[in-house]
Amino acid sequence: MNHEGLNPVPLKRKFFTPGVIVLCILALNAVVFLAIRFLFGLGAVTNLNDQYPWGLWIGVDVAAGVALAAGGFTTAALGHVMHREEYAAVIRPALLTAMLGYTFVAFGVFVDIGRWYYIWHPLIMWNGNSALFEVGICVIIYLAVLYIEFLPIITERFIGKVNLPGILSKLNKIVDKILRLLDRGLSKTMFIFIIAGVVLSTLHQSSLGTLMVIAGAKMHPLWQTPILPLLFLLSAIAVGFPMVIFESLIASRSLNLKPEMHILSKLGAMMAPLLGLYLAFKIGDMFIRETFVYLTEPNTASVMFTVEILFGVVIPLRMLLSQRVLRSPALLFTAATLVVAGVLLNRINNFIVAYTPPYAIESYFPAIGEISVTVGFVAMLVLLYRFFAIYFPIVSLPGKPATQAAKYTVKGVK
Repeated sequence: MNHEGLNPVPLKRKFFTPGVIVLCILALNAVVFLAIRFLFGLGAVTNLNDQYPWGLWIGVDVAAGVALAAGGFTTAALGHVMHREEYAAVIRPALLTAMLGYTFVAFGVFVDIGRWYYIWHPLIMWNGNSALFEVGICVIIYLAVLYIEFLPIITERFIGKVNLPGILSKLNKIVDKILRLLDRGLSKTMFIFIIAGVVLSTLHQSSLGTLMVIAGAKMHPLWQTPILPLLFLLSAIAVGFPMVIFESLIASRSLNLKPEMHILSKLGAMMAPLLGLYLAFKIGDMFIRETFVYLTEPNTASVMFTVEILFGVVIPLRMLLSQRVLRSPALLFTAATLVVAGVLLNRINNFIVAYTPPYAIESYFPAIGEISVTVGFVAMLVLLYRFFAIYFPIVSLPGKPATQAAKYTVKGVK
């Protein structure tokens, strides 16, 4: 996964800091609300009802979570499929972010389902005519692919270092042999999983848009369009590199590392064309359907749409056309954050703001329990990212040649 001169290593950092303690409190708060949800049902912690069967957990935890985890397949396509090995240093962090992101997406679905104990049904009860089934089965398979792609990091961490305690020490050699066998097998087959991951991602990213096409007149015309699957896919691709930049700069600051600006600046330069392509389809669709007339109405929908396009696409697009922005960590981080926030707002708008069920008596606003669980999920994701970055070879540091285990997947793709 790396090119010569980079060595992914566990970082020697203390895990607990004041910020980490705050995140732990937020995570524990979410656990309390989750316990109430599973003991007493959705109604005990949410404002969901027959008119609004989904809300914050689907709009943010699932729909936005899937989009913001797109950095995994975009960097895999760039680094492995296109063989741009100069971007190798960001592939492992992006893979970790995607793996954790999709894990919490799956858990978000699990929490949101009323009869959560039937979560396994799609695995054996297939419905080829259902867009939701396609999303579900692709996410399940892609999550498995992400875990397989992460296995080389596990083998690299423990090969030659297996040291089980007590009576289990007799298994040290056996476990080490299994890890080496797994490592050799993955080196020959990893290219299959990398390509499968890219294909699966394009499928379910677009199918999320299909779900809202089916909603028909229940959605506001500013967002309802037959090309929603294309717009969802383009926005996911466009947010892939900004998400990598966003997490890389935050992780660098949190872990006291020097930002890899020589890589992030190049990723930033790729963002402008992708945002421009998305904006062209978005605006073109508006003029073809003549939905721009709804922007003259002073209501929540028109304001949210304007904020989404202006701050999430137009302003960062203009920023990314400047070399000064691309060379500045602070300005590049600002542009990436705006894109990430714009895609997050787009999913909230599509699944919550634009969706108005017929016969709805009152509007929906998430309960404190829903907000607490969502914030807690984010806190848990950050805590897990920090754990893996500290104790596993995720982050690449310059100065030493790459290890054999770190290189083999690129060779496997070729």
